[in-house]
Amino acid sequence: MLVLGLESSCDETAAALYEDGVVLADVVRGQLDLHRLYGGVVPEIASRAHLEAVDQVAAQALAEAGRGLADISGLAVTQGPGLVGALLVALSFAKGLGFAAGRPVTGVNHVKAHALSPFMARPGAPPPVPDFPLVALVVSGGHSHLYLLADHLTFSLLGRTRDDAAGEAFDKTAKLLGLGYPGGRAIEELAARGDPSVYRLPRPLWREGLDFSFSGLKTQVLTIYRRDNLADRPADDPALADLAAGFQAAVVEVLVDKLRAALKTTRAEGAVLAGGVAANGALRAAALEMTQALGRPLFVPPLAWCADNAAMIAHLGARQLAAGRNILDLAAEARPRWPVD
Repeated sequence: MLVLGLESSCDETAAALYEDGVVLADVVRGQLDLHRLYGGVVPEIASRAHLEAVDQVAAQALAEAGRGLADISGLAVTQGPGLVGALLVALSFAKGLGFAAGRPVTGVNHVKAHALSPFMARPGAPPPVPDFPLVALVVSGGHSHLYLLADHLTFSLLGRTRDDAAGEAFDKTAKLLGLGYPGGRAIEELAARGDPSVYRLPRPLWREGLDFSFSGLKTQVLTIYRRDNLADRPADDPALADLAAGFQAAVVEVLVDKLRAALKTTRAEGAVLAGGVAANGALRAAALEMTQALGRPLFVPPLAWCADNAAMIAHLGARQLAAGRNILDLAAEARPRWPVD
């Protein structure tokens, strides 16, 4: 089954061609330069940029795969969650394209697609085949959630953030430290030069259930920043790197501890780490060390598929189309809030 996937939930406009476990084309057009000035994504700017790009990325994906619209079996599009104005762009485009081509369109949950992103492959490499059930930790700017996957399509919620998501905490902390936007990579690079033991930050909700909370950690960083007058220090002052390292260590330890607890509680066969924050090298290394100690496999997407992309939308969409799940009509609406279960 050849599926054209489309994604516009936040600030990436993306299209991909997927067939039988293999991603044939994967096109992503980002908007960082448009939003960097504002220190975060501006919804109206994002929506306008999607409008300008959606038809172009779709045409590029088809061309790169050497296929035409008549070749596809169906379309998959992010229906939610996300910014409602941004979601509407790809959703409207997909419904119109599906109607014109006489092909079914399935609406995909963006978070579920992230959780399944390790299970697709590039040409020439077979996709991983997991044993279920799995525990999935999806961490991004908007989500810090734990799920139990009974199979590729059946999810149940185990734990979620009570306030700031991990990626949001990274971005806000980076902004506080004057590192700009986006903050995840900047914090990681600065933390690599620091000593995490200098500032031993609290581990919110550590070993207290499976929910997350990172707003207090962010506040603690602000308190230290003001107390030690770090705003007056030069950019290469070791204290800034130490504070970034302490912050990152706290986030990583909490995330990995919750993932470990979920694995033990559910007795799952393996773990998934996905979402934008899964690109963090310290988190990947700590999660791998933990799962190896438990004798469980860890499934993590390549770095390019940690960020928002349409390949993961096409992948999950292909499974939904095969099962006749969530087939959209022209009246289907975007779902800015859409729990996976």
